[in-house]
Formats: sequence, C-alpha cells, structure tokens
Amino acid sequence: MTGTKTTYTVEESNAFMETFTIEPTASGPLDGLTFAVKDLIDVAGHVTSWGSPSWRDAHTKASVNAVCVEQILAAGATCVGKTATDEFTFGLTGENHFFGTPLNPKAPDRAPGGSSSGSASAVACGLVDFAIGSDTGGSVRVPASNCGVYGWRPTHGLISVAGVNVFAPTYDTIGILARDAEVLSKTAEVLISCDIPTVPDEIGTIHLIKEAFELADENVRQAMAAPVNMIKELFSGKTRETSLREIDGDYGAVGLQRWYECYYPVQWGEIWSCLGSWITDNKPELGPRTKMNFELTKGMDRKTINAAARQRETLFRRVSGVLGPFDLLCFPTSPVLAPIKNSLSLDRTKGDYYPRTLAMTSISGITRTPQVTMPLAEVDGTPIGLSLLAKCHMDAFLLAMARAISAKSGGK
Repeated sequence: MTGTKTTYTVEESNAFMETFTIEPTASGPLDGLTFAVKDLIDVAGHVTSWGSPSWRDAHTKASVNAVCVEQILAAGATCVGKTATDEFTFGLTGENHFFGTPLNPKAPDRAPGGSSSGSASAVACGLVDFAIGSDTGGSVRVPASNCGVYGWRPTHGLISVAGVNVFAPTYDTIGILARDAEVLSKTAEVLISCDIPTVPDEIGTIHLIKEAFELADENVRQAMAAPVNMIKELFSGKTRETSLREIDGDYGAVGLQRWYECYYPVQWGEIWSCLGSWITDNKPELGPRTKMNFELTKGMDRKTINAAARQRETLFRRVSGVLGPFDLLCFPTSPVLAPIKNSLSLDRTKGDYYPRTLAMTSISGITRTPQVTMPLAEVDGTPIGLSLLAKCHMDAFLLAMARAISAKSGGK
C-alpha cells in the first residue's frame, strides 16, 4: 500500500505533540519557511515530553529555547509545533506506545522510522518546510529514508546540543529533515554558520562501499542501481567500488557486523548512565518495547564498554586516514525498507532489523562524520534513501554534493 495524497492535516499525520506559532525573532535566509521541533529539544514555554507521559509530568516548561531553535528563529523561520518521537528516543521505528505512530504518507502501512518520526512525517506530509530532529544511531537518517525526504546528520559536536535532552552524548547530534536539498542546505548554513556552495568546488573519490550494498536486501540493491548510475554519470571517473577491508583492514572481514558490535556497547552504556538513575528512582510507566530496551541497557556487561570504545577510536582513525578532504562514502541509508507497522518483535535482540540497520548507520556515529540521505529511490512506491558520508567537518562540501545530485535528479 502506498500513499496517494500530497497534503495532509495535522490530525491525519499524527506527527505533532502540540502545535503553536512562534514568530521569528529576526529576518534572515529562512524568511517565509516553517519548521517543527522534535520533542526532546526545548522550546520556551513548553514542556519537553521526550515521548513519555511520565517524563512530561515530572518536568516543568522550558524557560528558554535550545540554542539550535534560537538560531533558526533568528534566521527568519516560524516554528509551528513540537513533533512526536519514540519514547525517550529509544527506537528506530517511530511507534510510540502512548502517543501512537506518525503517518508515513508515502507508505501508510509502514513505520515512519524513528526516533525523529514526527519530524519526518511533518515534512513528508507537507505540514512544514523542514524540521529539527536528533540523530544518535540513525534517528534522522532512517525516518528520512523511510518517508522519502532529505536528512542530514552533521559532524559530531558541530551543532550545539544545549537545551537538548542527553541520551548517548558521544553519539548525540542535532540533524535536519527537509523537503528538498535547497531547504536542507539553507537551514544547515544557519546551524553551522558558513556558506554552502551550489556545486562542489572539488570532488575526490566517491567510494561505493561493497559490503554495505551486499548487506542490503535484494529489492533495495536493485532500487539503488539507477541513482548510483546517475552519480557515476554526473561525476564521471570519480566513483569506484571499494571494499570495507580497504578502509578498516581485517575488521571488515565479516562485513559490517563488527561495526554494530563496536557501536552498541558504548551507546547502551551511555544511555543507562544518563537515564538509569531517573528510571530507577521515578519508576515511570514505560511502553513494553521501551521497558525491554532499558532492561537490556541496565543488564549489559559494562566491562565491555572499554574495549568497544578503544575499537571505535581505531575505526575513527582508520577512516580519517583513508578519506581525503573531498572523498565520500556512498551506500544505502538502510539495508531494508521501512518495516510494516507493528511487525517487529518488542525485543530488539530478536530478528535482524536492528543489527543490520544499526550496522549501516553506525558508520557515521563511530567515525563522527557527517552523512546526508537523499530520497532517490523507491520499491513499489516505498521510499529508500541513498547516503553520502564525508570526512569530519566537510559538511558544507557534503551538502553541496547533495545539491548537485538533487539538481541532476530533477529535485527529488
């Protein structure tokens, strides 16, 4: 089942926790644009619910806006509400036990993806021009891919997270979801305080990561053929098929599996360090999936964190050493299409959706690098994104590449 409508009401989308209007504080490059804010990010005068009724009821209204919200308001955009998220942002499906599931308008029977589910839905439903999300393990990139919009995770630490609830701080970033590459770039310019060229001044090598394409389902690989060929034509002589083992050495002998095994011990350890005391002391009501997720983080062997952190640093240095300043990695944003709603086990350790998807999204998290997902492909009407990943702090170059590819694809 695929979506046929092009515009939706707020009620139809189920994308918003609440709607309101906050006028811009100044005129700027975002004049006339509207945006929404994921509900783990503070907006003055509103309670940050974090997808949890218990968290909402235990906290007061924010006294000031998060810094990223201030930046956007000062650039001329109008804020129209706060968007839904997975409970405590602990999920990749966008299905919230208490507040329901935002609409994936391109594929209404499928999950929008999380945890920036409402942000992706609001953009895809045509209710805002762009939305602020957060991305720790794929929470901007996966819903952007699922809903057929652009999504950008920046270099870690490049955008202020002041006024944003802390989840796993060495992975947490603020990201943007947008209807097109132009709006994405204009918003990014505000948040990273630099200009983004319309076309890149220089291009190195675009590495098509062999193991990432192999990890993807057959229908995803087939859908990727056309946009990959377009990139080959657009940047003739610049693309090459590259094995992960050329980048990470023998670590890539089993594909991306060990990247996931490196990623999750640090993330889970940080999640329980940040939230464990509050969960233990307040005993909040939790949805079944979230309850199981917290039990996993609480029960993990914390002695594994040190080895995973050391391996993460090794991978970071290897990728930093291999990638030139104008090189890119190219791979599917997700190895699978958006899952049918309510089809996944409550236990993320059962089935392969989480290990496979997080193996793909962990590349950016582990290497602290920026990644952009572009809505360049579909399978029977269901969107699937193609991603580019650049060297740390090469965000402007990365977004210029997205602009150039978008122009070639007819503004998809």
